[in-house]
Amino acid sequence: MALPIFEAPDPSIKYPVINVPTQEEFDAAVRAEQKKQEEEKEEKTRGLPDSKPVLPQVQVPVQNLQDDRNISDLPPSNNLGVPVIEVPIVGEVPIPPKEQVILAGTTATASVAAALVGKSVVEWMVGKMKPVVQQLFVRGKKLLNRDLTPYELQVYFAFEKTASLKKVNKLLKKEQKTEKKEQYKKFHSK
Repeated sequence: MALPIFEAPDPSIKYPVINVPTQEEFDAAVRAEQKKQEEEKEEKTRGLPDSKPVLPQVQVPVQNLQDDRNISDLPPSNNLGVPVIEVPIVGEVPIPPKEQVILAGTTATASVAAALVGKSVVEWMVGKMKPVVQQLFVRGKKLLNRDLTPYELQVYFAFEKTASLKKVNKLLKKEQKTEKKEQYKKFHSK
């Protein structure tokens, strides 16, 4: 009897080789980039700064009708009549007028109320309309002589049962009314 031969696969893994630049190659690339940036700066021959020029604010003297002094004599104000509060880190923050605050509040309140009421109405309508739509679907399928699934059969028979129960209930209520009238007549005719 011969001994079995077991051939195992080669367990060595061939990893990919990554070409990483040496320190000299990296330094040469950095120097080339710096040289390129310096050449771009030298190419600018305008002699003007890159930022927009700052224009001085010119105050036009306006005659005040109440007294004969110029408004330009008053200290300059940047708020243009809007109330401002001072926040420690941020600085001056303008306060919106009360009309805008009231409008924003009422708009938010109305939208939330409409969303809540709308959601309730839609949920109520889905609850009421789902059985009706199911019945229409099942009846249509039954009229077209298509096979009904077990669930659809249950829905169909439940509707038939409730429809027949409604008819029987109407008949019983009619009989109860007539019987009540007869008993009333018998009792009061004595």
